[in-house]
Amino acid sequence: MSETEKSQGMVRIASASAAWGDTIHAVRQLMAVEGLDYLVGDYLAEVTMAILARKKAASEAGGYIPDWLASVKPVLGEIRARGVKLITNSGGMNPLAAREAFEAMAEAQGLEFKVAVVTGDDLLPREGEIRAEGQHEMFTGAEMPARFASINAYLGAAGIARALDAGADVVITGRVVDSALVLGPLMHEFGWSADDWDKLAQGSLAGHVIECGAQATGGLFTDWQEVAEGWADMGYPVIDCAADGSFEVTKPPATGGLVTPATVGEQIVYEIGDPGAYLLPDVTCDFREVQLEQVGPDRVRVSGARGRAPGPDYKLCGTWMDGYRLITTYMIAGGDAAARGRRMAEALIERTARLIAEQGLAPYRETLVEVIGAGDCYGPAHVDPKAREAVVKIGLRHDDKRALEIFAREFAMPGVSMAQGLTGVFSGRPAPAPVVRVFSLLWPKARTPVQVDVEGQGFAIDVPDLAPARPPAPLPPLNEDPAAEGDPQVPLCALAWARSGDKGTDANIGVIARRPEFLPRIAAEVTEARVGAWFAHYLEGKVTRFDWPGLNALNFVLSDCLNGGGSASLRYDPQAKTFGQILLDMPVAVPREWLAPGGALHIKPARA
Repeated sequence: MSETEKSQGMVRIASASAAWGDTIHAVRQLMAVEGLDYLVGDYLAEVTMAILARKKAASEAGGYIPDWLASVKPVLGEIRARGVKLITNSGGMNPLAAREAFEAMAEAQGLEFKVAVVTGDDLLPREGEIRAEGQHEMFTGAEMPARFASINAYLGAAGIARALDAGADVVITGRVVDSALVLGPLMHEFGWSADDWDKLAQGSLAGHVIECGAQATGGLFTDWQEVAEGWADMGYPVIDCAADGSFEVTKPPATGGLVTPATVGEQIVYEIGDPGAYLLPDVTCDFREVQLEQVGPDRVRVSGARGRAPGPDYKLCGTWMDGYRLITTYMIAGGDAAARGRRMAEALIERTARLIAEQGLAPYRETLVEVIGAGDCYGPAHVDPKAREAVVKIGLRHDDKRALEIFAREFAMPGVSMAQGLTGVFSGRPAPAPVVRVFSLLWPKARTPVQVDVEGQGFAIDVPDLAPARPPAPLPPLNEDPAAEGDPQVPLCALAWARSGDKGTDANIGVIARRPEFLPRIAAEVTEARVGAWFAHYLEGKVTRFDWPGLNALNFVLSDCLNGGGSASLRYDPQAKTFGQILLDMPVAVPREWLAPGGALHIKPARA
């Protein structure tokens, strides 16, 4: 992209990180983009806050994510010279310490930046006040735990915008919603007010598209074969945003990846509940009629988001410690490997349960054996006990770390005293880890003082008194095309792309029709009941389907299906990363003419 490709009045923003653990080299790649105005770095997740809280408790200088510093350090001089502004939530639980570390790094290079910090999200000091309200967990109805490890409000974009208004070159925050890292600069640049709902919704969508880094530019794409040659140097996302909120998604030239309506659409459906009521602190978004248009090679225009008032509350994320878990794996091969491996795991659990009891300790709270390669992820109806190679995963939960240490000492025993063929234990004895659970609730914005500090000068952010968010206006139901008797079946992957993600112990799966004419048949075949049956081995709650006509898509929310989710789950996949791909194997009936020469499915995706 050259400077001339950036239209006058457009703001160019790039995203260099999807999460803590993503590459630190994307910043260097993105600095090759001409006309770059902002570089954002997203690092936080629910469990990350609990980890950072422990680090801050151990050291006054801890509690932030150092990866951001490492990513910008090699090109900090160029960032300063070009006037690129930096926005990051890597401040985590200690944004003031993150600022000190950044300023020390800049000073060592002889550089000066005006650095602002947004605070107010850390509400752990007000735990007593929050506890006195007696709220229950907003999704599960559970009572509050005895003690929280962290409590953070998901702040919005207003603090970032105000910091930029005050002349900041760098803005470091604690917990804000991921999309705020992009919405804040857009509010500042275009002067959007707090009630420009449609523009705020579009700006939030822009943030949602690029908050997960290369996931919008071909990373995790269903049709992976189209992108595989570029994986070694994946291009990270760049957006050009207009004053009306519309934006175009692209990536740096000569990098891997792919930017199409399909790759961008998969990211849009990621970790979404009701697409008509995506609740953020700045705006309630309606994404149901969002439009995607290919406007050039690796360039997609996004428009059509609508917004309305968000309501008077922030969502709070509390984390708490609930005992310990241990998860470990081994590999086994040869005839009946799956059956042998499962029996060995069960015997090891039985043996260690006896040893634990002999030490006067309570029984395991929970155990879970999954045989990967035998079909366990697809449920009992798909399990093949005769699979000739498999990875056996054992998950255990206990309130006392000592009980899991007994298991760890016995873990190698099956390799010398049970069945042949066990190998693949590369990391030695497994180690117990704390179980971190999430507790979500609502808290008034008016009782959450947000502060911006720019070079030691602090000021408060006024939060408008907003009415509760209204429910979304209903849209006409989708047309459905029921199957006829004798229609042949194909995997859903022949008709659709999909992406799945997690929210606590719930999961979502967005299903996007490859062609608009496929949607009525998908809508008739992929029902709540069928999705519930397909995931019955995981599902504890219900399945809810939301129609998404703008994207020719459906979104399914599977409640209580992740065994607690995140670091609380014993599952091999506690974050629903595989759910979309598993659903794409569901057989669906299609009109026979679609498979005939010249038909819509005569040439199918390779997987289908």
